[in-house]
Amino acid sequence: MKRILLIFFILTSFQQITAQYTEIINSKRPGFSESPYSVGNDVYQFEAGLFYKSSNNESLIAYPYTLGGELFFRVGKFIERLEVNLNVAYQTDEVKNPFGENYNISGISDLRFGAKYLIYQQEFTDKSKEIRSWKKRTSFDKKRLIPSVGVYGGVNTNFLSENYKAEGISFKGAVLLQNDFSDRLVVLTNLIVDDIASESMLYSYIVTMTYAINQNWSFFIENVGKYETGFSPEYQLGTGVAYLISPNLQVDASIRTNIFDNYSYLFASTGLSWRLDRHQDTLVESQSNQSSTKKGFFSKLFGKN
Repeated sequence: MKRILLIFFILTSFQQITAQYTEIINSKRPGFSESPYSVGNDVYQFEAGLFYKSSNNESLIAYPYTLGGELFFRVGKFIERLEVNLNVAYQTDEVKNPFGENYNISGISDLRFGAKYLIYQQEFTDKSKEIRSWKKRTSFDKKRLIPSVGVYGGVNTNFLSENYKAEGISFKGAVLLQNDFSDRLVVLTNLIVDDIASESMLYSYIVTMTYAINQNWSFFIENVGKYETGFSPEYQLGTGVAYLISPNLQVDASIRTNIFDNYSYLFASTGLSWRLDRHQDTLVESQSNQSSTKKGFFSKLFGKN
């Protein structure tokens, strides 16, 4: 408890010159959405997981089930607002065979290099020190409605296994928004265009609400919508939990399904996030009316209760 109070005192008494880094690991898992914030300079972060997908969609030509693993590697270097990352996935799929028995294929199915940059950081009033008025201390700050804004750009390489190769290289772009509605409640909104420069681009959105229950547990609810030329829109609803083992280690589990469709779809995942923290900061005094924005799955835990 003394350690928690000490961290809370440091975070509320000082503001880092570079506002990307957090004392607690800032993980993308277990949701699909991404924060506009980077991991911070000299932070090396590994987010790995296992996933299972199944569907009984009769219109699908392939993949009644999929079993695989993925790794998302993130690093901050040189510019505090900038992060570069690598996403790689390996999976095994069952392939539907209309002329005989189904068969399996395996291999590297995704290999993407990307980078994101924070354009605007949300600012709002820190009311935790307001002792003269309970109403002022608990009132909602309308500045929280203005989100932090980041942009993402990535390259979908074709260095994949033969069964998963595409026609060539394509690109991915996204606008990343984050609203800190309270010290415990965060909403992420991602607007995404994928497979740019391919025959069929994919447009999608992701909206994720994350709530910190206590110092160790958080949960999320997420809605995903996908729009691709020649296909019906897809909508998914997911939920999951994350548990903070230490400031640098998190484990998670999630599940999601489709909505508004006449077939069943299931996606389940479990994983962990770990970071090698080599970050160093110079701290300066903060103005009393400004809040240092924190942005991870657990980074709201040490705010006001």
